[in-house]
Amino acid sequence: NTYYKTEDAYVDALAEAMKTEYERIVEAGFLLQLDCPDIGMGRHTYYQNETEADYLRKVARNVEALNAATANIPPDRMRLHICWGNYPAPHTRDIPVTKIFDQIFRVRPQALVFEAANPRHDHEWEDWANAPIPDDKILIPGVIDSAVNYVEHPRLVAQRLLHYTDIVGRDRVLAGTDCGFGTFAGMGHVFPSIVWAKLKALSEGAALASEKL
Repeated sequence: NTYYKTEDAYVDALAEAMKTEYERIVEAGFLLQLDCPDIGMGRHTYYQNETEADYLRKVARNVEALNAATANIPPDRMRLHICWGNYPAPHTRDIPVTKIFDQIFRVRPQALVFEAANPRHDHEWEDWANAPIPDDKILIPGVIDSAVNYVEHPRLVAQRLLHYTDIVGRDRVLAGTDCGFGTFAGMGHVFPSIVWAKLKALSEGAALASEKL
């Protein structure tokens, strides 16, 4: 509050400051991936004491700021990551994806990276199947869990991917992970050698899905 009278004013200033950063990243030839845990995880963390309606208004505000900050970047040069928190916990207070679809589909980035292996969200492929997904969106479901040391079987990876290709077709689905394996320095939940085994299963499962398609 020393510099900004309201949270809205802070978010607007942050968007303006990051606009230059985002544009430089894309100009350097990289894809810009925007990590937006506020859309999912924010409900049970930052805004846990607010009503759901107030929270969704905050999400809408943040999406508007994000779109303003990326206004000069082509959508196909961006990905947006939606997360409910990359940590091994019950996740029983996670907001369902159905309640944030409206905001997810408003974002400018073309590709959507989201948790789909986390046991609290694995079932939500059924919700994506019934959602009004814009025709220009590419889905990158997480098909391996980044917070546990189990190594998924390639057939399971393929099955998860096929749920989403059934929804939008093979050309609009990429295989992803729920989140990063090194979210914070020194706080890795998965042992490094197991990370590589899980990524191998991801690759093999994606190949299996491609064969079936």
